[in-house]
Amino acid sequence: MENTVVSLAEAKAHLSELTDKAAQGETVIITKRGKPVAQMSTPDKPRRPIDLAALQRLTADQPMQAQPAGEFVRAVRDQARY
Repeated sequence: MENTVVSLAEAKAHLSELTDKAAQGETVIITKRGKPVAQMSTPDKPRRPIDLAALQRLTADQPMQAQPAGEFVRAVRDQARY
């Protein structure tokens, strides 16, 4: 793949075009005073939306904890100290 190198000012002015290039697989490197400070590229994997109904079915039969999570973590941490 090809790399595009642009200054910060140019990136501000042409952000939409640069995002399109990154979406097509090109790496866009943004420089400030000639030094690279940021890089735009396509994400490794697109995120999948969370299936809320499936998540609720998964957790519906689980019992509630006897104590709030914060208290539980605090107790475990304190027991490990002493």
